Amino acid sequence: MSEHATDPATESFVAHRNLLFTVAYEMLGSAADAEDVLQETWLRWVEVDLGQVRDQRAYLVRITTRQSLNRLRTMSRRKEAYVGPWLPEPLLTAPDVAEDALLAESLSMALMLVLETLSPTERAVFVLREVFDVGYDEIAPAVGKSPAAVRQIAHRARRHVDARRPRQAVSADETRAALESFRQALDTGDPQGLLDVLAPEVVLVSDGGGVKQAAPRPITGADKVARFVIGVLAKNGGPLTLAPTVVNGSPALVAHLGGELDGIMAIRVEDGRITGLYYVRNPAKLSRVAAETPLTLS
Repeated sequence: MSEHATDPATESFVAHRNLLFTVAYEMLGSAADAEDVLQETWLRWVEVDLGQVRDQRAYLVRITTRQSLNRLRTMSRRKEAYVGPWLPEPLLTAPDVAEDALLAESLSMALMLVLETLSPTERAVFVLREVFDVGYDEIAPAVGKSPAAVRQIAHRARRHVDARRPRQAVSADETRAALESFRQALDTGDPQGLLDVLAPEVVLVSDGGGVKQAAPRPITGADKVARFVIGVLAKNGGPLTLAPTVVNGSPALVAHLGGELDGIMAIRVEDGRITGLYYVRNPAKLSRVAAETPLTLS
């Protein structure tokens, strides 16, 4: 597309690309699939008569939403055959994203998992309305519903999400503090330090995709979670390196074992302690992180 930098269609697409990618990613939970959706959006966009388009941003969002819905229905079949728990593909984000509370929460592993419990149309409506403040009239043609129906869907989806999202907003600083305590406990092999930062009701979800060791189902309780994390790291051997990063809009850790990327650890924090721990080890979901993570971390 670079050789057509002055082409109006290209200029508009590039100007809105980050928005379109985020819409697709929040609907799909997969950066790779979001990139594919953007390619499909581009192929349709270049066929559009721009003279007939009143609002190019809205039109592009509409195309992206439709393509994401098509792919989301296909992905649901893939997830049914997935080995073990499924987590979103980690997305490295700029540190300043964490300062945008609404965007950071919408990208968080915790909320992305809640969005997985919505129907494809509910998810699309929630993302467009709650995250990007798109009007009901604009959402309607994107999901093939009337504005009145979209309003009802938005209300139902919001109620569903609100019942399952964290009870309170947590600052990036509070998350970083809990994450640092967690990292230090693992670095020093301090089981008590680990138990101190884990909430009694903490839930661990680990995603190995059938390739790396992972719990076959979520693990609940500080004692069990601590034993599992320490056990996994011990069994894999090699020196452990945990480095801070920002994933899905929140502070996280990138883990290297024996100099090789092992996974991404993201957390949910409430009242200063970790209530959710999300450990992505599936190599297929780490290729983007591996490409963007400096080798000096290993």
